[in-house]
Amino acid sequence: MNIIKLEEMLKQFYNEDIGDGDLSSEFIFTTDQSGSFSFYAKESGIFCGAFIIEHGFRVLDTSMHITLFKKDGDAVNAGDVLAIVKGPLQKLLMGERVILNLIQRMSAIATAANLAVRETAGTGAKICDTRKTIPGLRMLDKYAVRTGGAYNHRSGLYDAIMLKDNHITFAGGITKAVQAARNKVGHTIKIEVEIETKDQLDEAIASGADIIMFDNRSPEEIRAWLPSVPAHITTEASGGITLENLRAYAKSGIQWISLGALTHSVKAFDISALVQMKGDHPLVNN
Repeated sequence: MNIIKLEEMLKQFYNEDIGDGDLSSEFIFTTDQSGSFSFYAKESGIFCGAFIIEHGFRVLDTSMHITLFKKDGDAVNAGDVLAIVKGPLQKLLMGERVILNLIQRMSAIATAANLAVRETAGTGAKICDTRKTIPGLRMLDKYAVRTGGAYNHRSGLYDAIMLKDNHITFAGGITKAVQAARNKVGHTIKIEVEIETKDQLDEAIASGADIIMFDNRSPEEIRAWLPSVPAHITTEASGGITLENLRAYAKSGIQWISLGALTHSVKAFDISALVQMKGDHPLVNN
């Protein structure tokens, strides 16, 4: 995790939300009033975002005292306290929503990734994400995927070559597309080719692709076509894969299963923040 990048992101998020000042907090509370926040889970799943709490509040005020009761990747149940943050009340209230939004999303992604990984238990398949992330949040989304026990696909357009149907069509076919890329790419960059038919699979193999993605193919099709793929070529399945049919894909013999749903359609994990004034006793239910 790039902490420098993280803190710059947090500053941007705060600028969007706080603007010229938090009218609600600044008009009601004085700068010398202090209190504490207890963050607690309201459902069961995988927690992710401890460093968001730790760095997020300290971007607003370096005097914040933060106690973490859970670390990233921990299983949590409803009622578990995740962290307690003590400090200036104005700053606690300024940071509350930004922090909650981020850790709710990250915990949801980590929980979804963990569920997917558990569905593949006992098979040779591994779960990975896609580029279907929220713009500006990719670093956090992909970290959350790893926290849930899954893996990251390419981080962006810059760290791997993935030739999808539109690239192939514009280039005039799989062979031409792969050759054009191979003539310019360095030895550390992999070339992945998306295929939808058996003829495309055969062409991708002959063209020298490093990775072949079976796009929107059924588990039965994948199982039937895999014997044609040489052992040195990595295989991946994607498209139309859900928790309900995930195990069937995992048992097909495929090596990797990429799931856009890990990041593009998760429901926020339910986490709440409870405020206590100085001298009150925060709720702790661990």
